[in-house]
Amino acid sequence: MRVAVFSTKPYDRTFLTEANAAAGHELTFLEPRLTAQTARLAEGSDAVCAFVNDDLCAEVLDQLAEVGVRVVALRSAGFNNVDVVAARKLGLTVVRVPEYSPHAVAEHTVGLILALNRKIHRAYNRVREHNFALAGLLGFDLHGRTVGIVGTGRIGVCVAQIMAGFGCRVLASDPYPNDAARAAGVEYVPLEQLLAESHIVTLHCPLTPDTRHLIDAERIALLRDGVMLINTGRGALVDTRAVIDGLKSGRIGYLGLDVYEEESDLFFEDRSERVLGDDDFARLTTFPNVLITGHQAFFTEDGLHNIAETTLTNLTTVQHDGPDAVPTSARVC
Repeated sequence: MRVAVFSTKPYDRTFLTEANAAAGHELTFLEPRLTAQTARLAEGSDAVCAFVNDDLCAEVLDQLAEVGVRVVALRSAGFNNVDVVAARKLGLTVVRVPEYSPHAVAEHTVGLILALNRKIHRAYNRVREHNFALAGLLGFDLHGRTVGIVGTGRIGVCVAQIMAGFGCRVLASDPYPNDAARAAGVEYVPLEQLLAESHIVTLHCPLTPDTRHLIDAERIALLRDGVMLINTGRGALVDTRAVIDGLKSGRIGYLGLDVYEEESDLFFEDRSERVLGDDDFARLTTFPNVLITGHQAFFTEDGLHNIAETTLTNLTTVQHDGPDAVPTSARVC
């Protein structure tokens, strides 16, 4: 297949080229994001390869179909950026990477928890300035604390296993309880109970109409004072302005984010020479108890290798055997 790869970074080129050695597709690497203004760059391609912040709304899909594209290969697990109804009407096949490395995201999640708790990011800066005072760096033992995991898919289960290893009590909320989570010692409870009892709440559920702003002002009011809130799932799982209010009141004592609901205009680019126009994001960065990373939880050698391999395999399967031959878990429509 002739494949237009949007939102290309050097690491995408490296790992996709390596994975394509056996597949033999014709990859054209494009740096711009896929939008209504750039969709025509895919002219002459059979497929486009898109990432999390590419725009696959109805207008973009219409343009892609007009120039002959028939397959959208997402190199991500989430597909909330795709108008699935429009894709079906246009007869487009949409495939994704249902899992790449749940350990990568889970381990990053725990990294945020440890860094926030022991103020490692602040201690690093202090020592560089030869300030060895410990005041303000007080943490707490994870052992014996209660961790609430919202969403127990593969990533959530990995987090549960790690936190159980620290000696934590692990609660979970998910409409589809997971036997692997139970085997790790997880106790399933209603979301309201999880929020009320947990010292640490970490989000690992997909973004759907039902989970959008899952953590809003009403649910923040249920949290225990000084709770640690972690989101490495989808940015819009939390209402940013409600979280800011929670930080100001002290209800949220620690906040760790690897995703942000308006990240499409920020993440994956060097914006160090620009003034950010996002007031909410700028406000978050003023809190000493907030740690934000730029959607890097997936970013390990293992994760990128698996993403590239699955993406190329999906394209090869569609080409040779048809869309129905793609595993159900990897087929969006």
